Amino acid sequence: MLKSTLSRRAALAGAVGLAATVAVPAHAQETFKIGLIVPMTGGQASTGKQIDNAVKLYMQQKGDTVAGKKIEVILKDDGAVPDNTKRIAQELIVNDKVNVIAGFGVTPAALAAAPLATQAKVPEIVMAAGTSIITERSPYIVRTSFTLAQSSTIIGDWAAKNGIKKVATLTSDYAPGNDALTFFKQNFTAGGGEIVEEVKVPLQNPDFAPFLQRMKDSKPDAMFVFVPAGQGGNFMKQYAERGLDKSGIKVIGPGDVMDDDLLNNMGDAAVGAVTAHLYSAAHPSAMNKDFVAAYKKAFSNRPGFMAVGGYDGIHLIYEALKKTGGKTDGDALVEAMKGMKWESPRGPISIDPETRDIVQNVYIRKVERKNGQLYNVEFDTVPNVKDPFKAAKAAAK
Repeated sequence: MLKSTLSRRAALAGAVGLAATVAVPAHAQETFKIGLIVPMTGGQASTGKQIDNAVKLYMQQKGDTVAGKKIEVILKDDGAVPDNTKRIAQELIVNDKVNVIAGFGVTPAALAAAPLATQAKVPEIVMAAGTSIITERSPYIVRTSFTLAQSSTIIGDWAAKNGIKKVATLTSDYAPGNDALTFFKQNFTAGGGEIVEEVKVPLQNPDFAPFLQRMKDSKPDAMFVFVPAGQGGNFMKQYAERGLDKSGIKVIGPGDVMDDDLLNNMGDAAVGAVTAHLYSAAHPSAMNKDFVAAYKKAFSNRPGFMAVGGYDGIHLIYEALKKTGGKTDGDALVEAMKGMKWESPRGPISIDPETRDIVQNVYIRKVERKNGQLYNVEFDTVPNVKDPFKAAKAAAK
């Protein structure tokens, strides 16, 4: 009973208590603990499952010992609810003495954990969330996923140059949706395009049908769509039910809406959709073919871009631990991660040493049916894309 009471008190410790607790040196630990905080239930469950699967696959392939440390992953489900994320992160840092927190399926979750990462000097590896500002919220945040600005600027340029004059936009009403909309509009209108309708939908449990009617009535050439990974299947179902697939209105956007994890169940309504994104299961590299085959064998499903974010995130942690020679303090690990470069299933990637954000190729892809299955088939590549939001800020200084 006494032990239970004490652990409850520890879990409820405030910022002062947290800072004091984590001041205990962890260098002597033989176990290196990673707190993996992802949504395993709720609307973003497919994101969490992909990341969890990818981490498991990587550890099966590479082993669970690095630089003399035994790697232990503690999986926690936050349901993509920021209050849950904050509580779980604090418990992992205070009670479980984790060396790294990782995952973060949505931006509000990543932001909720940022102050704790800073206070505890624990690296926060963002494997999913895509709002530009995330890495600015703590010097201990490093991202292996993407930013919406990377893909939305590129699809905006592509649309303006490829005969699309009028666009209606449908975006989820939270920070990544706002980023996607802002950066698409900026580049599309600069290229001479016009936004004829602009709709924001709720993040949680959205019913797209009434908004889709507004899209149809505005008679655009294309719809720019951003919904988070996991919601694309429901969106495309309602898109087809409303007859938009027969109306000649194309679907364009960043690649979240056409996530490989769900794409094959979307049916012919998805054929022809053009998106700009960091990863496709159809990416033709030998490394990706091996990755897709191993993932399918292990989990009976195709990996999507969230799986790649998780796979690269655990790789980054392993390589940083090797680079420090097993040194586990947060400052040493983050320093080791800055500027790191490697070949990923998505292509060549690196961590920008200035922003701690990912630099990667962005591919323009079209949904096509191949061997009876739907795939995002790449037809153009924009190499080594930095986050445009941070690049613009740096240029303005």
